[in-house]
Amino acid sequence: MDELIQSLDRLTREIMSRLQEATYEELEAFVEERQKLVDFIAEKVAICPSTPAQKREINRILLHDNDLLDRMNALRIEAKDWLQKRNQAKVQRSAYEARYAPDSILMDRKK
Repeated sequence: MDELIQSLDRLTREIMSRLQEATYEELEAFVEERQKLVDFIAEKVAICPSTPAQKREINRILLHDNDLLDRMNALRIEAKDWLQKRNQAKVQRSAYEARYAPDSILMDRKK
């Protein structure tokens, strides 16, 4: 189990070293890999309880979770803003690109 914890620590240190430059794809890959390691650790703990030193190491690794969540939320908000701007531009563009029949006649009524 120590090897799994070391792998989790190494993976976490790698992403933390470049967290502010990490793309959402990199964070997604990190989360998937991390989940695999956590699942393996959980299987090992079910068979043989972890030692206090292993628990301390896992808790130390988990201290980075808030920073990771903050970065993921920042990327989520950035993507949401981009989608809103894109949709707004699409609405404005469609207002100017109204489709008219080429042989239609526009008439105003005088009141």
